[in-house]
Amino acid sequence: MLAMFDHEKLDVYQLELQFIAWAAPFVAEVTARAEAKTSDIVDHLNRASISALFNTAEGNGKRQRQTRAKFFDDARGSVGECAVALDALVAREACTVEDILGGKAMLIRIYQMLTRLVQRYDSGGSVAEEEAQYRSGAGDEREADQASGSRIEDDDDDEDEDD
Repeated sequence: MLAMFDHEKLDVYQLELQFIAWAAPFVAEVTARAEAKTSDIVDHLNRASISALFNTAEGNGKRQRQTRAKFFDDARGSVGECAVALDALVAREACTVEDILGGKAMLIRIYQMLTRLVQRYDSGGSVAEEEAQYRSGAGDEREADQASGSRIEDDDDDEDEDD
């Protein structure tokens, strides 16, 4: 059995490699058709696809959950840039929407997989408020303090209970 790095075992890494393999002949064809209109976009597509691959591999090698999530999130951003590059090629009329459908389908799946990895390793670093209880009417302060664990001493209530 051939030894593998951990990142090579990831389905998302393998799909990113498939996208790069799909993009190579696509880029060659687009470049041959409209080189002057596309060189900047094609360059960005190539860099972003490699960036996604590298960030996925590097993230999978990190031991700290937050660091791992950050690299997977960076990879996800690069995947989004790949999708934008494909859209830009269509906008510059270097290809058609039909030409990019296969690549976009792979990118959507990769994006979804990376999103799940980010969620898995992100330990909730987002800021959120605790749920508040809102009440109206008499006794609100006492109920709110009791809910928060505060103790209120009030002799008047003892007298009311005897009535």
